[in-house]
Amino acid sequence: MTTDTRLTLPPERIGHPAAADLVERRGGLAAAAAAGLWRTDPPPITETIAGVRTLRFEPPGPSRGVVLHFHGGAFRLGAPEVVAKFAAALAERCQVTVLAAAYRLAPENPFPAGIADGRAVLRALQAQGAGPLILSGDSAGGGVAASVTALAVAEGAPPAGLVLLSPWLDLTVSSPCYETNAATDPLFSRDSAEQAAELYLQGMSPNDPLASPLLGPVNGFPPTFVSIGEGEVLADDGRGFHTALLAAGVKTSLSAIPGMEHVAVTRGFELTGATQTFDEVATFIDGVTGRRA
Repeated sequence: MTTDTRLTLPPERIGHPAAADLVERRGGLAAAAAAGLWRTDPPPITETIAGVRTLRFEPPGPSRGVVLHFHGGAFRLGAPEVVAKFAAALAERCQVTVLAAAYRLAPENPFPAGIADGRAVLRALQAQGAGPLILSGDSAGGGVAASVTALAVAEGAPPAGLVLLSPWLDLTVSSPCYETNAATDPLFSRDSAEQAAELYLQGMSPNDPLASPLLGPVNGFPPTFVSIGEGEVLADDGRGFHTALLAAGVKTSLSAIPGMEHVAVTRGFELTGATQTFDEVATFIDGVTGRRA
């Protein structure tokens, strides 16, 4: 496989402390997790992989593969506990091990710290012979997953598949969807995207192909599944990436569901489009692992 030497992570940098309101929001998530809001039965196993705290969700029988998932939160918020119910359901349905990684967050750890964490975990799993190995991510975590995949492809060691759920792939925040879908996306907006991108990039260009994988090379990517809600502000990020993959000859599928909110499948199966998306993700993973449902 041809490698792409243009894709190299810039040096890590020291960020700055989070503002009081962000610290408070993080504290609220931690309290909700401690109170059991996302509790699963059985509970996940907490472990450290390549220095990154990770939650491991095991299937009831022998595992047929590994899904490494990166949570959302605009690169500044979130935790693997938030996606626990999604991860546990996926582990049971697809008979795979699901690992949810707590990559470092901005502004304390700006770009490219989170991507470096993701790559380190992927490399560790590959060294262990884990596989087939699928990368997955929702929202900003989708950006992390896509960037880690791009690096792995450039290094000649791509994962077996990629799942992107309402992914944030373009930090230029220039999509027309920020305006056309503003009224139908209650979770994300141009203002919040611009603020989050500034905290994450801290002076780095949003045109860097690892900060905005929509702008980077996709030749050699593994089979990919992309899910979006038609009314969310990140809809064009997913559509554009799917189009780029098609143009590069990559096997890819796009699910665009009317009325589905941002990352519905990781937030609650009662939300519009969530069960359909889950079934589509599961079918994609079955195809990668060779499992018959």
